[in-house]
Amino acid sequence: MLIRGCQEGKGTPRLAEVRCPKCGDWVEVFVIMGGAPGKTGTLAADEVCQCGQVLPAGSYETDYEG
Repeated sequence: MLIRGCQEGKGTPRLAEVRCPKCGDWVEVFVIMGGAPGKTGTLAADEVCQCGQVLPAGSYETDYEG
């Protein structure tokens, strides 16, 4: 029996840290590494910084590099 996540490594989002655009604190996010054009490098889900700033799903990881 094969586990799907092991077969399709690019289908598994990777954990990354980005800077909050509001307060500059680090926020852990999951980034999509494969899929449809325009999806690679985007956040897999909404994440909320401790300051309350929402980093929306579908936004690019590079939008938050400091």
